[in-house]
Amino acid sequence: MSRVAAPFGWLSVARMGLVQAALGAVVVLTTSTLNRVMVVELALPALLPGILVALHYLVQVARPRMGYGSDVGGRRTPWIVGGMVVLALGGVCAALSTVAMETHRSAGILGAVLSFMVIGLGVSASGTSLLVMLAKRVPEARRAGAATMVWVMMIAGFAITAGVAGHWLDPYSPSRLVLVTAVVCGLAVLLTVVALHGLEGPVGTADASCAGNATATPEPAPQAKPTFREALTQVWAEPVARRFTIFVFVSMLAYSAQDLILEPFAGQVFAYTPGESTQLSGVQHGGVLLGMLLVAAAGAVAARWGARHPALAALGSLRGWTIGGCVASAVALLGLTGAGLAGEGWWLKANVFVLGVANGAFSIGAIGSMMRLASEGRHAREGVRMGLWGAAQAIAFGVGGLLGTGASDLARWLIADSGTAYSTVFGFEACMFALSAVLAWQLGRPAAVARSAAAHSHPRPERSGVGDTLVVQVHTRG
Repeated sequence: MSRVAAPFGWLSVARMGLVQAALGAVVVLTTSTLNRVMVVELALPALLPGILVALHYLVQVARPRMGYGSDVGGRRTPWIVGGMVVLALGGVCAALSTVAMETHRSAGILGAVLSFMVIGLGVSASGTSLLVMLAKRVPEARRAGAATMVWVMMIAGFAITAGVAGHWLDPYSPSRLVLVTAVVCGLAVLLTVVALHGLEGPVGTADASCAGNATATPEPAPQAKPTFREALTQVWAEPVARRFTIFVFVSMLAYSAQDLILEPFAGQVFAYTPGESTQLSGVQHGGVLLGMLLVAAAGAVAARWGARHPALAALGSLRGWTIGGCVASAVALLGLTGAGLAGEGWWLKANVFVLGVANGAFSIGAIGSMMRLASEGRHAREGVRMGLWGAAQAIAFGVGGLLGTGASDLARWLIADSGTAYSTVFGFEACMFALSAVLAWQLGRPAAVARSAAAHSHPRPERSGVGDTLVVQVHTRG
C-alpha cells in the first residue's frame, strides 16, 4: 500500500520556485540573447528569431502527451529533471547553431530550427509536470501565495540570468557565447536536481490531492490505464476542462498580443526614445509584480481572518481575482485606446502601470484556478488536463505576438493616423479581455459544474476554496 505524501509547505514551494527560475534562465537566454546575436552581430532578418520563438511555442502542443506520461508513471520528478536536461541540451545546441550561422548559414539555421523544437519539448515536459506537482501538493489556502512565489522566482531567474550572462558575454565572441550558454544550462540542470532531491518522496509515495484543505487524502488507483488518445478525449469531454481551455487561450491571446506593440506605440505616437520606451516596459513589469503580490497578500488575509470575518473571505477568491483582473485589463486597454486618439498629454505611464497591475492580478488568479481545477474531474488525468491548458497558453502566446504585430501593421496600412490605428488594435484586445472575463464567470456557475458531474461521475458536494463559487468536485475512477 503506497504512502501518501504530505502537502507542501513554503520551503517546498520555494524549492519548486528554484526549478521554475532555472527553467526561465535557459529560456530567456535562448529567446532573448540569441535573438539579439542573430539580428545585430550576424545581421540576419528579425523574422528569423521570431519564427524560431514561435516554433518553440508551437512544439508545446506536446504538453498534454507529456502530462499523460507523468500521469501513467505516477511520478513527476523524472519528467521535470528529464525535461530540464532536454531543455539544456536544446539551449546549448541553439547557441552552437547560432555561431554556425556566421560561416555556414543554411546549416546553422537548420540546426537552430531543430534546437528550438528540442527547447519546446523540454519546456513542455518540465513545466507541465512542475505545475501538476504544485497543483496536487499545495493546499488551497496557499495556492495564490505559491503561484506568486514561483512566478516571481521565475522573473528573478530572467533578470539574474540577463544581468550576469550579459556581463560575461562582453566582449562578445562566438566561443564566449557558447561557453556562457553551456554554463547557464549546466547550472540550471544542477539546481533542478538539488532542489527536487527528496521533495516528491520515495518511490511508492502517492501524490496528495490538496483540494480545499491542508489534509492530504489518497487517490483511488485507476482500474485501467487508457491510451493517450482516450485520456485526452475523456478530459476534453469534461465541460469545465473544455471551458477553461478556451478561457486560457482567449485570455493569453489578449495578454500576449499587447506585448510586442506597446513600445512601438509609445515611440510612434508619443515620440518616446528607445530608452524611454524600454523604461515604459519596465513600468509595466513593475505593475505586473505588484498585481501578483497583491493577490498573494489578499489570499493570506483571507486564510488568516476569513473564517472570523466573512467580508475578508472574498479576498481569497481566485475566481474573483481572475474575473476582476480581466475586467481591469480591458479597462486599461480602453485607456490606451483613448491614449492613441488623444496623443501626447495622456498619462501614458500611469495607464501602462495600471495595465501591468491588472495583468499580474489576472495571471495569479488564473494560475491558482488552474492548480485547483487540475484535480477536478477524472482521477489520474491531472497531467493531461494541465498539459492541455499549457498547450492552449503556448499556442496563444505564439499566435498573440503575430496577431498583435500583424494587426497593428494592417491597421496602420488602412488608417493614415498611427494613433487611431493603434487605438483600433488596443480596442480589439480590450474586447478579448472582456470576453475572457465572461468565460471566467461562466466557469464558476454551479450549473456548469453540475453538468460536468452528471456527465462524468457521481458528484460529491464539497467546498472548493475560500470565496470560490465552484462548489462541487468531480471524482471518477478509471
